[in-house]
Amino acid sequence: MFALYKKEVRSYFCTPFAYIISALFLMVFSLSFIRSISDMDSSTLRFQFPAVFYNNFFYFIFLIPLLTMRTFAEERKSHTETLWLSAPIRVWQVVLAKYLAVVTVFALMLVLSLIYPIIAYVKGTVITSGLICGYAGFILWSLVCIAVGVLCSALTDSPILAAVFGEAAMIIIAFLDSFSQTQLIQSMPKVSSVMLWFSTQHRFAAFAQGFFSISDLVFFVSLSAVVLAWIVIVIEKRRWSRG
Repeated sequence: MFALYKKEVRSYFCTPFAYIISALFLMVFSLSFIRSISDMDSSTLRFQFPAVFYNNFFYFIFLIPLLTMRTFAEERKSHTETLWLSAPIRVWQVVLAKYLAVVTVFALMLVLSLIYPIIAYVKGTVITSGLICGYAGFILWSLVCIAVGVLCSALTDSPILAAVFGEAAMIIIAFLDSFSQTQLIQSMPKVSSVMLWFSTQHRFAAFAQGFFSISDLVFFVSLSAVVLAWIVIVIEKRRWSRG
């Protein structure tokens, strides 16, 4: 499994793909950071990053499908999927290796973004608890979206379709809270309460404001695990259908 993980990570950095996505991510993060600072009235920089993390994620969900679209769809398209489908390796190991490879790329992008908290620390005051919780929430929410993106890639043999489906799914996930507040859904209280419980937006908002909740942590980790299990089922079904 570790060999497959290294291969997947290398595949991102052997092409300009990961570098382009990282550059786009840093550009968006930079603009959010600069805009937040320019809106401050005080000459003393007191910065806790809630708006940066919260607003930045809604831009970042447009980049996650670009990271995940090739995980399985590219191999199905090029017919190289049969190599590991017929190999003596467990499907969950393949799924986990590919998932962790995308998570690694994402983590490296976040490491690059640490330059902004460092600047804020040097030039002013940063509320450390808010910063740590903001990063924690950002990571947890992204883990769910990455899993959903990999699932979309596993369901099709077209990377473009995987990106489109992934984007649609992530928009639904990100704005489920808003959908639950519509007049139609509000007319069905039980449906509205279920949608609100599954909403990730208000859970992430709590992290972004510096509040760490074990229940929210368990929610994000459990949801990611459920989606990964779904991917394993999809791949296992395809593996058995091939005989």
